Amino acid sequence: MWFVAVGVMLILLNLLEVGPIGEWTWTLGGDLWKFALPFVFAVAWWAWSDATGLTKRREMERMDEKKELRREKNMVALGLKIGPRRKPKP
Repeated sequence: MWFVAVGVMLILLNLLEVGPIGEWTWTLGGDLWKFALPFVFAVAWWAWSDATGLTKRREMERMDEKKELRREKNMVALGLKIGPRRKPKP
């Protein structure tokens, strides 16, 4: 996400002609690669995170957190004590 934000910021600075970025050109032989590079990095990052399972793992963690919060909310609504479960007696 940061790469996309940087890319959009570069484009905005160029369109508003702010600083040295405002002087960059949009030609293929010029500075176009400077505008495209953050977006290329973003695509590479998303491809890597999907391939390694990072995205799915984060999604599963969020789902587990939601499930636990829902469970606690239901226990409170039922008037049951929330806390660590008792250890079985040996």
